[in-house]
Amino acid sequence: MEHLLWVIPAFPLVGFLTLMVAGRRMGEPMAGWFATSMVGGAFAATAAVFFGLLGRDTGERVYEFTLFEWLPSGEFSVSFGFLGDPLSIAMALFITGISTLIHLYAIGYMHGDPNFSKFFLYLNMFVFSMLMLVMGDNMLLTFLGWEGVGACSYFLISFWFGDEANASAGKKAFVTNRVGDFGFMLAMFLVFFTVGSLNYSDMFLSVMSPDGIAESTATAIVVLLFVGAAGKSAQFPLYLWLPDAMAGPTPVSALIHAATMVTSGVYLLTRMNPVIAESANWAPDMIAWIGLFTALFAATIAVAQNDIKKVLAYSTVSQLGFMFVAVGSGLYVAAIFHMITHAFFKALLFLGAGSVIHGMDDDQDMRHYGALSKAMPITAATFIVGWLAISGVPPFSGFWSKDEVLLAAYENNFVLWLLLLLAAIMTAFYMSRLVFMTFFGEARWSDGHDAEAVDGEIAAAEDADDDATVEAAAEAPSREYHPHESPWQMWVPLVALAGLAAVGGVLNLPFSHDTKLLEKWLEPILFGNEVHITASTGTKWLLAIFAIVGGVVGIGLAAAAYLRKRIDTKAIEAPILAQGWMYDKAVTDFMGGPGRRMFDAATWFDANIIDGAVKGTARITTTVGSRLRLAQTGLVRTYALGVVVGTVILVTYFVARMSF
Repeated sequence: MEHLLWVIPAFPLVGFLTLMVAGRRMGEPMAGWFATSMVGGAFAATAAVFFGLLGRDTGERVYEFTLFEWLPSGEFSVSFGFLGDPLSIAMALFITGISTLIHLYAIGYMHGDPNFSKFFLYLNMFVFSMLMLVMGDNMLLTFLGWEGVGACSYFLISFWFGDEANASAGKKAFVTNRVGDFGFMLAMFLVFFTVGSLNYSDMFLSVMSPDGIAESTATAIVVLLFVGAAGKSAQFPLYLWLPDAMAGPTPVSALIHAATMVTSGVYLLTRMNPVIAESANWAPDMIAWIGLFTALFAATIAVAQNDIKKVLAYSTVSQLGFMFVAVGSGLYVAAIFHMITHAFFKALLFLGAGSVIHGMDDDQDMRHYGALSKAMPITAATFIVGWLAISGVPPFSGFWSKDEVLLAAYENNFVLWLLLLLAAIMTAFYMSRLVFMTFFGEARWSDGHDAEAVDGEIAAAEDADDDATVEAAAEAPSREYHPHESPWQMWVPLVALAGLAAVGGVLNLPFSHDTKLLEKWLEPILFGNEVHITASTGTKWLLAIFAIVGGVVGIGLAAAAYLRKRIDTKAIEAPILAQGWMYDKAVTDFMGGPGRRMFDAATWFDANIIDGAVKGTARITTTVGSRLRLAQTGLVRTYALGVVVGTVILVTYFVARMSF
């Protein structure tokens, strides 16, 4: 069964290589179907490995397969090998499964695009890189996949690079992730310096041995890994690339925001749980509190967004904050559980948003929507399932996983739980706002409402002192919309994901140890580092009731504001929130002003001081050599004269020393 491990990433790799050679010849839709079948094959291979592991005893649920020795160099040796254990296979299952549905969806969504085959080429390469990240048996192979998804995200986010904003969004994602990657690289160097190996099994044996590693070293590794995780998983202050990633086609948004790239940081920290266990107490607390701040910060921004994909983007940032709270609190199962359910309902929500955009002639402004449930019944029904799941309404999957995260926060710190509950209430509010503005209420896309929407857009832009938006909105022509349901390639994945979002909670029901299937499955890779909940059953029920009431309050407030019009929405949609607390603008202004001058100075220093020293040494050597070359005349008598002169000088020197 371990030989199947390399087959899992081989499928999308073969798809990528084939499309690179023959993609244009395949054309539309054959290139899309081929790419989809490759990822589907990877899912089938992953399922086979999963059932193979399931048939083993708990302590023996691991497959390792080394394809070849990658970097043999003295004591430093890195294999190109694959690790199939409960964590990597759980990740690979939902990565390949959801990616297959996204590929199928993209066949309909990208219909008519002139670069249809290239899009699927990038998708296959992205899935291959993600599988390398989660299945590599050492940190260097994980880093290879880590960099691979970063490069592919650049290609996919800026896929429609003819628009300058799209090209800038791709560059922003690439550069921001490089900041986080610096932390990962330093952590990797420190691990090798300390342990002498980058292989996970060797590393964990060393860390958990009686001698172990110093607490200070473990803390440094954890902090550096968190910097890397914050970049990939969009935690404050490195979150700002993720909302701009909406510039890519909607299948890209679903792929990056739901099941793949943004989960990398949570996976990495969970994988390294033995090191976190050896670190100082403040390190995991730092992870939890930054996760909390990110969850609250992004939720406040989401309530004021009018772009349907931007709402979901900030929602992703917020939900990732929930996962980091669980990791920092030591409940890794809760983090992975919420990661899986989030993959289900967030992929559903993004693809549902894409279906709405497709039906609304590529308009992403929710102020132009309303009453779309009648025109797009399948999209509306499936989207509502995703909404109820993310809002934490039982019995949908999000309720069970979010309840676990809130319990983790409560076990850590009461204030942490209280603030995270506030973030959960805000989640229910802004997602309800999105649903009510899109599928219910007044049809603002019908005749006579376009001018009103433009006036509202102008007023909001004037409040934010955004002259460019005011001018663009004022000049925008009146549009005529023809909302319609999407083709079957797009709504079939919606139905499948809606089913998963509805029943995904069965993976880890809290009623007894026997119903905690995910907890039992992940137990071998946690090495006893999972924090045990000490709260009583009564306390757990009380916390669950608070979570349910919080979700209902959030939904009720949104209904009062956007359906019954009993709450003035101007205070909710404050310009400062619509502008993301001006953080992105502040960073942009710094990078374009003092930052640019600082980078120019660094470039000058590198070119003139660093390179100047190297080139200066070369010039001096060349000049001295040129002068010495003149002494080489090729005449024997000249060389003989040189010998005589040298001899006289030496004799004179020694005689002079003897006289003293």
